[in-house]
Parts: sequence; structure tokens; C-alpha cells
Amino acid sequence: MAGRTRRDEQVSATREALLTAAERLFAEDGVHAVANRQISLAAGQGNNTAVSYHFGSKIDLVRAIVRRHAEQVDLGRTRMMAALGESADLRDWVACAVRPVTEHLAALGTPSWYARFMAQVATDPALRAVSTEESAAGSSSMAGLQEGILRRLPDLPDDVRAERGAMTRHLITQMTAERERALADNLPTPRASWGETADGLIDAIVALWQAPVTGGR
Repeated sequence: MAGRTRRDEQVSATREALLTAAERLFAEDGVHAVANRQISLAAGQGNNTAVSYHFGSKIDLVRAIVRRHAEQVDLGRTRMMAALGESADLRDWVACAVRPVTEHLAALGTPSWYARFMAQVATDPALRAVSTEESAAGSSSMAGLQEGILRRLPDLPDDVRAERGAMTRHLITQMTAERERALADNLPTPRASWGETADGLIDAIVALWQAPVTGGR
């Protein structure tokens, strides 16, 4: 039993090292530019087949990285929404989309790679679909959040709702990635903290959702 426990601990430690190395390399260089042997080397593994042994395909590795963070973000969102109750304020609901992400990034410390990893994934339609699927599978709060936002905007046409939902995701992904990159490179940032970054994002996203609808509708 003791031998099995040690073996399980070693396997878990190896998986975590591979996940951390892959997340960093994918964030910095892009998912398709990184070979499995590079990940193994960065994780301190001499076996070039370590990635395929522990995760299978590169897509499965991307899934595992998304899952690694999505669970924590979802816990934060669930807590925020529980405290929110039936607030009619759109800003409160938008905050539930933004702050769990920025709080998770703050908790990761500097440097971190999660935001830049998600930005890289977002550039590839197939990887983006995998990320969306995995995030939804690990989330008990996302459907409630989407419903909460849309109930505060009952007059928006369905296609505009979908478009602005995509814009919201893009803003959160790209702006957090830009801040994460600046922090890693020790460059100036527009906001002094992740909390203030969330304030700015919430301001912009609320304005986005409340903007007039034009274009012949």
C-alpha cells in the first residue's frame, strides 16, 4: 500500500509538472508551435513520450490545462452569484463574469501564464471549441450567469445577444492576457492591481451591453 501511494504521488507530481510546463510554453509560443518533447524537457522529464503517456493527445493536454483553472474560477463565480441573489443591476451580473477570472489570476501570482494560454487557445477555432466545451462541462454557474445578464436586457435581439456575448469573452480574454504579459515582462500597466483591472473591464462591458443597436434592426 505504501509503495502504491508513493507511486501515485510520483504520477501526480509528474502530471502537474507537465501541465505547468505546457501551460507556460503554450502561452509564450502558441499551442501548435510546441512539441511534446519540449514540454517533457521543460518539466524535467527525460522521456519524450511523457506527455502522450500521461495525457494522450495534445488536445487532451489542452483540456487538462483548461480544467485545471476552470474549476477554481467556477467556485469563485458560484460564491459571487450566491451572494448576489436577485439583484436587478446589470453591473452586478457582469462583475460575476469578470472578477472570478481576475481574482484567480491574482491568486496565481507573477509570473502566471493562464490568461496568455487562453488567449492563444482563442486564436484557433478547434482549440477554442475544446476550451468552451471543457469550461462548460466543469461549470455549474455559467448558464445561470448568462441567464442573469440576459434577463436584465430583455429587448436585445438574439443575434445581438450572441454578438455581445462573444465581445465580452474577447475583452476578458485579451485584456487579462495583456496585463499578465506586462506583469511578466515588468512593464507598466494601465491599472495598479487585478481588482482595478476588473473595475475597468466591468465598466467597458456594461457599456457594451447597454449600447444602442444599429445596422438596420
